[in-house]
Amino acid sequence: MRRRDIQERVVITGMGAVTPLGLSVDETWAGLVAGRSGITEITQFDASQMPIRIAGEVKGFNPTDYIDFKEARRMARCSQLALAASFQAMADAGFNSQVPEPERSGVVMGTGVGGFDEGLVAWETYKNKGLRRVNPFTAMALLANMPAHHMSLQFQCQAYNGTVVTACASGTQAIGEAAEVIRRGATDLMLAGGVEGMIHEVIIGAFTVMRVLAGDNEHPEQACKPFDARRDGFVSAEGTAVMVLERLDKALDRGARIYAEVLGYSANTDAYHAAIPDPNGDGAYRAMKWVVENAGVAPGEIDYINPHGPGTEVGDAVETKAIKKLFGDYAYRLPISSTKSMVGHALGGAGAIEAMACVKTIQTGTIHPTINYEVPDPECDLDYVPNQARQAEVRTTLSNSFGLGGQNACLVLRRFEE
Repeated sequence: MRRRDIQERVVITGMGAVTPLGLSVDETWAGLVAGRSGITEITQFDASQMPIRIAGEVKGFNPTDYIDFKEARRMARCSQLALAASFQAMADAGFNSQVPEPERSGVVMGTGVGGFDEGLVAWETYKNKGLRRVNPFTAMALLANMPAHHMSLQFQCQAYNGTVVTACASGTQAIGEAAEVIRRGATDLMLAGGVEGMIHEVIIGAFTVMRVLAGDNEHPEQACKPFDARRDGFVSAEGTAVMVLERLDKALDRGARIYAEVLGYSANTDAYHAAIPDPNGDGAYRAMKWVVENAGVAPGEIDYINPHGPGTEVGDAVETKAIKKLFGDYAYRLPISSTKSMVGHALGGAGAIEAMACVKTIQTGTIHPTINYEVPDPECDLDYVPNQARQAEVRTTLSNSFGLGGQNACLVLRRFEE
């Protein structure tokens, strides 16, 4: 492994999550290990007349458990979710109401559509009730950078602040970029992750006519079938995960519990097509090749892959091809399991949720399954940890996010070792 100076090493010291499987990291991880699906019939709007009526909704979330009602009503759902996970992550890292050194602390969050739902609500209000009834906070709430703003305000993170908007790669890229901010010396601590909070008929409808959504309305929990020959699309979802990243020496100085080290990061583009991945898998291959190089590890040192694995016919096959291209024969011995099979595809939040799952895999020695895997596909012939969790010694993980616009981002996380 390439040796980085202690000031360049970045570790994860806190995590929070709000997902379709639970309102915390522990609840979400318990659901993943149990192979439980969080995908259900849509309840956030009347989907009865729509071709697709299922999604991965966050259930039982009350923003006033974290913020007062007046503030909550001024925020889009994505900001509410991100703040909730941030409170959890800060407490998990051993911090109170704000970071210890505001001018050395920052935020990077990823999101795909931000508070776009607030704009849609305002448009309906304007049409039906007139301009005077439009929420005056709409213009702020719908902006993609608002989750990061609210987090920085709440915890007084006064240094670097950024928002990554790279569709399905956003959450992964945000964590990687946050680690790079620390490595270059701009901050000592970063809150980083991804969020999506939009189960809305416009989004569901748009993906429906694009023909990329899974269609099993009668059996929602069985709809998402990554790498299975019967797969017919992904399931839209919402959710978030947030991590506290720290410079290693600072974390050691305060006696922090360290979950894992952010060892490597890469991001690139297929430069091929807006919606279809490069059929040769070259963009995904390059992203994985570059991340292991950045981490200073050999491909054979990767113990587990959390794939993009959305359950689309083309995407899963292309990712499998790219994995085999990089790892060769070793690919057939690598356990690979899709978090999306249980939580759906939370777009900008997906990569962060999957990075959290990688950390828990390292911490617990348990690999969660890919559920609904029953019919093998000759094009997807690797070990996808079908249907049941598995115990394994996992030291180093690779997490992939490959998204719309040809956006690719990868993270290598490793068990912390001094």
